[in-house]
Amino acid sequence: MLLNTLLGLAGEESVFLAEESWQDLIDLPVTEEILQEELEPDACIEVKDMGWALHLCQPEPVWLFLTDRYSPRKIISANAGKWAGPSRQTVVADERTLFLALTEYLSLSLAEELFCESCLFQSTPVHVEERIERLVHLLQPALWEGLHDSEQSDSDTAAAGSSPSKDASILEICCGSGMATQALLRLGLRPLSMDSDRCDLCQALKAGLLDPSRSFALDAKNLPQILPTRSFDAVLGFMVGLIDDFNWPLWRDILLQAASLSRRMVLFTTYTQKEAALIAKAFENASWQGRVIDNRDSHGIYDQWAYMGLRPG
Repeated sequence: MLLNTLLGLAGEESVFLAEESWQDLIDLPVTEEILQEELEPDACIEVKDMGWALHLCQPEPVWLFLTDRYSPRKIISANAGKWAGPSRQTVVADERTLFLALTEYLSLSLAEELFCESCLFQSTPVHVEERIERLVHLLQPALWEGLHDSEQSDSDTAAAGSSPSKDASILEICCGSGMATQALLRLGLRPLSMDSDRCDLCQALKAGLLDPSRSFALDAKNLPQILPTRSFDAVLGFMVGLIDDFNWPLWRDILLQAASLSRRMVLFTTYTQKEAALIAKAFENASWQGRVIDNRDSHGIYDQWAYMGLRPG
């Protein structure tokens, strides 16, 4: 696993993360309890400025990884002095490596049902091939326009079938079972995909539809707590909503918080024109430049409308 590699440990070494989700890595409920115990590690690995792995012998040999990197509560550094005595190593890792390692660990644990007493969903997610193909046709010109310089992005070039750069960094929110993710993969992109529903994510992981190191569960409003501002070329979301007058303030917060992670563009698809218009107005008020796209087909179900926005400057 990536976490073993980061720590310089062999693959057969048992490594456990103290927390069970990205939300827990923000709140640190288990870490706080652990720090109140009298742990007696016989060795430790410090990931400089990011976390600690403690080797415990009882009841079985295991490495326990603790990090407060993503939490406003910096409670580990206050306890690090306790672990200065045991055999100690220090490793250095960058933010991206740590994030992907933790993401992979949590996704694999989720798919192996380590966090569930029983699974209520055993069927493979249903994917509609026609929807995936329609998204490819929508995304290819939109991403070309949004991710290339204006002099390269004329409509003739986009219409000719040019694909977005495979190196583009893409964050997909509300990925659900990964149906829309397949359109991004067909375009040669490797999105980081997330959803608040752990069960949807779990089923997609079990079916091999999502990459464990690039998919995670979290409330999208909390994304800025674990990912840097403007760290992606594009933030995308497919069939966001359903949005109505009652829940619109919540959705507005979700979409604007997610958009803070994009340095170039956003694109969100919806079921109705009203939903797309609400999103467009919110982004206009936040100084984005964009438009509503009519993407209707005869079936009238998925991705009928879209908002595409470009960050000014």
